[in-house]
Parts: sequence; C-alpha cells; structure tokens
Amino acid sequence: MKLKWIKTPWLVKRLFSNYVWDIPNRENKVYLTFDDGPTPEITEWTLHQLKKYNAKATFFCIGDNIRKYPEIFKQITKDGHSIGNHTFNHLKGWKTSTNDYTNNTELCTSEICNLKSANFNLFRPPYGKIKPSQSKLLRRKGYKIIMWDLISYDYDATISPKECLENVLKNIRPGSIVVFHDSKKALRNLEYTLPRTLEFLKEKGFVCEKID
Repeated sequence: MKLKWIKTPWLVKRLFSNYVWDIPNRENKVYLTFDDGPTPEITEWTLHQLKKYNAKATFFCIGDNIRKYPEIFKQITKDGHSIGNHTFNHLKGWKTSTNDYTNNTELCTSEICNLKSANFNLFRPPYGKIKPSQSKLLRRKGYKIIMWDLISYDYDATISPKECLENVLKNIRPGSIVVFHDSKKALRNLEYTLPRTLEFLKEKGFVCEKID
C-alpha cells in the first residue's frame, strides 16, 4: 500500500529542512506550480487560465520537452512566470546514480539557458525522490530544491475531478506551494480543478505568486 500525503506533514518538512516546502507570508500569497511540461495545448491552456485571473506560477520543465517545444517554453517566460528544472528525462533519483542524475539536471539547465537569458536556480526532483548525495551536490551548485506543501494528485486516474479539487481547496493556506501537472495524464483533472481553484482563490483574497 502506497502512502499518499495530500498535505506534507510538518515532521517531514522539519527532517528535510534543506528543501523549500512552503513560503510563509502575511500577504495571503500562494504558489501554484506545474510539473512535466511544456506540453502542446495543455501548457497553452494552463497559461490562458492563469492569465484570465492575473495569476503567476512556476513551471518545473523537463529538458527534453523544452527541446521539443521551445516556442511553448518561451511563452511561459513571456507571460512572466518562473521556470524550474525538472531534469532532462524525468529521472527518479532513487534509481539513478548521483553522477548521472546531476549530469541530467545540468543538461536540462543547458536547454533552459539556451532559451532564457535570466538566471534561475529552482529545481524540483521528479516524483519528489532524491538521494542525499544528489541533493547535496545540486545545492552546492546553487540550486534551490523546491518541494511542496500540497499536491493535487491531478495525474492519478483513480482520483475524480471533484476529489482533486477538494484536495486543493480543503488544504491550501497562505504560503502553500501547490503541485499541478501540465501533462496529458493530468488533463482530465486539471481542466476541472484549475479554473475552480483560481476562482476560489480570487474570491478568498489570495494572491497567486511565482517562486523566485
């Protein structure tokens, strides 16, 4: 049986305090993030929804997808959102050597830097799984490892769209870093959940901000 946390327990945050799990603030800011893109049509739809609500977000991109879809990647940055590294091939750290993992991450960085002149240092490990040795080396290279306070499970086919929405609305708080996915696997739940989440946040006076 797999352990599934919607809201990351405080003990996990404390044990892995070198990672960013949330960004506490008094300004009702929340931080929506999107993993695994850019993906044709889905990322563009996501950007349109964010623009409708004047919301900013952070996109953790796969290097191979950046290489395949550079124009969509450029649109993310043009719209004023932040970019993060999600490795070049969506590698699972626990099953990858430290050398291969860091090299793959740097390959993704090269793709980003080819298309984006501004500096960036955000990294999210695929599946949230990373070895201590990988984490240590990447942090030495200047990466800030961004995890999450809340995950929507939009990619999970066993979760209904309404359940996905409830995962977010019942658990989001000021400072929350929330995980969505601009991927084909997540589309059914994302199409239902994202517009309603943005509407809810607007009504409650939350501000959707990007991670710097």
